[in-house]
Amino acid sequence: MKLQTIIGLSLALAFLTSACNQNGEESDAYGNFEATEYLISAENSGKILALNLDEGDVFDQAKQVGLIDTTQLFLQKEQLKAQKQAIASGVKNILSRIAVYQEQIAILKKDKLRIDKMFADGAATSKEVDDINGKIQLAQKQIQAVRTENAKVLGELENVDRKIEALSDLIGKSVIYIPKSATVLEKYHEEYEMVNVGTPLFKLADLNTLDLRVYISGDQLSEVKIGQEVKVLIDKNKEENQTLTGKVIWISSQSEFTPKIIQTKKERVKLVYALKVKVKNDGRLKIGMPGEIRFK
Repeated sequence: MKLQTIIGLSLALAFLTSACNQNGEESDAYGNFEATEYLISAENSGKILALNLDEGDVFDQAKQVGLIDTTQLFLQKEQLKAQKQAIASGVKNILSRIAVYQEQIAILKKDKLRIDKMFADGAATSKEVDDINGKIQLAQKQIQAVRTENAKVLGELENVDRKIEALSDLIGKSVIYIPKSATVLEKYHEEYEMVNVGTPLFKLADLNTLDLRVYISGDQLSEVKIGQEVKVLIDKNKEENQTLTGKVIWISSQSEFTPKIIQTKKERVKLVYALKVKVKNDGRLKIGMPGEIRFK
């Protein structure tokens, strides 16, 4: 081999060694980005009259996006309102009867004062005293009977009120909402389709921040703690990475075998600890995207 060739190979090797030292720093852990996903399901049975969203739609705040048919619920509620009015009129009749008996008692008590005075003067008999007392007691018993009847009617009135409240609650639950800032990941139903209580309508997730779930070995635990800021790397192209900042929000207290999907068979037999790093999403992060972290 010629001297020039040997020198050239030596220089190339030195250059590659230097480049590896500068850019070949290995990350401390690897994993994938994930988000907390949740389903919005129907809280009432019926036909979907409106569902104004599509997969990929982003909502900055809570918003009404749909409605399940409430026609039958509305008619039932109106029927109960009419029933309540009929019962209420019965209550008024009962109260008027009590007022009549109370007026009778007031008159009888005046007669009792007069008869008691006459009896003291010897101008009235004990029978007359007993009779007036008996009439007062009878009127009082009649009032008690009417009040018992009224309690039953009031119970019916309260029962109707509870049914009206239940229907109002169902009508309210027929309105479909995005509960908070979120992105629509999947949509399962369209307008005019019939659904039952509990039928999933669409899936949401807040993509403003994503969690990078990575796995570290036991000897790395001393290098990381909750709240620690770490460097997060994502692919820019085949050769370069982009750097973001993340914060450790969770570290598993139990070890597990390295997940099959991100490691070789040799690595899968190792026990590791899962941890999550929360990263603010500027639009570059996607669910399932691979990522790396460096503690220093």
